[in-house]
Amino acid sequence: MQKTNFDSGFCGNLPIHHINTIQPHGAVILVDKHDLTVVQVSVNIVEYFLLEVQEIIGRKLDDLTGLSIEDFLQGFGDGKKKRISLKIEPAHHTMSAWIMEHTHYYFIEIQPESDTYDSKFSGVQEVRELVDTLDTTNELQEACDLIVVELKRMLGIDGVMMYKFDADWNGTVISEVKTNGLEPYLGVTFPASDVPKQARELYLRNPIRLIPNRKYEPARLYPVINPLTNAFTDLSTCFLRGVSDVHLEYLRNMGVVGSMSLRVLHNGKLWGLISCNHSSPYELSFEDCTNLALLTNVISTKISSIINSREYQFVSNLQRDRNTIIDNVYKLGLEKGLFDGPQNILNLFDASGTVLFSEGKQFHRGSVPNRDFLDNIFLWLQAKNINQVYSTHHLVGDLEEAEEVHEITSGMLVIPISNRGAEYIVCFRPEFIKTIEWGGNPHETVNFEEGGLVYHPRNSFKIWMETVHQTAKPWHEQELQIANSIRSFLLEHDS
Repeated sequence: MQKTNFDSGFCGNLPIHHINTIQPHGAVILVDKHDLTVVQVSVNIVEYFLLEVQEIIGRKLDDLTGLSIEDFLQGFGDGKKKRISLKIEPAHHTMSAWIMEHTHYYFIEIQPESDTYDSKFSGVQEVRELVDTLDTTNELQEACDLIVVELKRMLGIDGVMMYKFDADWNGTVISEVKTNGLEPYLGVTFPASDVPKQARELYLRNPIRLIPNRKYEPARLYPVINPLTNAFTDLSTCFLRGVSDVHLEYLRNMGVVGSMSLRVLHNGKLWGLISCNHSSPYELSFEDCTNLALLTNVISTKISSIINSREYQFVSNLQRDRNTIIDNVYKLGLEKGLFDGPQNILNLFDASGTVLFSEGKQFHRGSVPNRDFLDNIFLWLQAKNINQVYSTHHLVGDLEEAEEVHEITSGMLVIPISNRGAEYIVCFRPEFIKTIEWGGNPHETVNFEEGGLVYHPRNSFKIWMETVHQTAKPWHEQELQIANSIRSFLLEHDS
């Protein structure tokens, strides 16, 4: 059965950054950059300023908050800072304020401070301790396990999961620690639509997403349309940004009340998420969130360091073996240089079989399909005008005839090697049968009511097993770069 791609076709198109509501554990004020008058607020602002919303709109920022305009503007310094933090004291309340500079306005998020507030996270000291802990390992799985254990301890939260994305943005839980009856999901894969593409893009802008209580009553923005942009206000960088109904329902179906996600980046790209869940409301201050944002940088740096070190060794070995093969081609000629010796094209690309089409002949090593199929492959490459490196880990998807021999040809790498005619190196990889444990039926990630206007997330996360056939281990990006370098060498050698 073909899975419906809700990630790109539906969920990925929902404008969650224009939800126009916030969570009510804080409030929002927008002020015009030109004259610092208030142009838009969240309606729950009345709880903190003891004024009606209509009385607040149009007021000067200093008049409303008691904040010195000079201090406010100096906070942004020479213009390089785009976000600053300050304290304000409206109506005798001390509040933390996060201020983000936008093109036409300043976006201010405020949160009350409380003497009775019991922070669950002790900040920079906790970050230092985690750095020291992570310095004890250079193994990816061990580092992930340490991270989830230490985060659970630091935060006093019921469950922590490390969630790694694959090439299709499905996420697999690679480490977890849970208590208080939360369902275990270690090894379970969740479809890409659970964290759709626009949500993933927001994690590149915001390192943390906190939902203290999924049962909250949203506070809408007033007026509805931002008068400076004549559109909904973009809440992409807002800590308090409201949550879509479908995600709140998703959390309810998982038995979660408080939720927080921390991004994990690898070389500037989203690699995974750390999902923290609580069976009751879970509160953090702006300062806690700031320290946790710092912690995500520490975690991402460690993860990237381990992966880059492993990649460096992998690439070094590839380059060494490629250089040996190139030397052998110089010394022994094309066929023997590619196939003979301990360092050969089979080992270089971790292939089970390989064929050289050259000067109207076929030379092969390892496990390859029958002659008729190889003849068809040769004709197919010519018909498709394959003149660049081509790769697939699902050959049946491109060539139906490959189904008959998919056990040994599920993966194929093609390197064109001549400017004078149809000559190729073709490497095959065998079928790698993979069983995926999905968190619920991946074909039913979104359920529509009759009429197709109202929809709901799946209500069951019971393991749904899928066995994937006719695919091979994917070709690594660095292997494709090595293939291109071999192609360049052989084209030059051929001329």
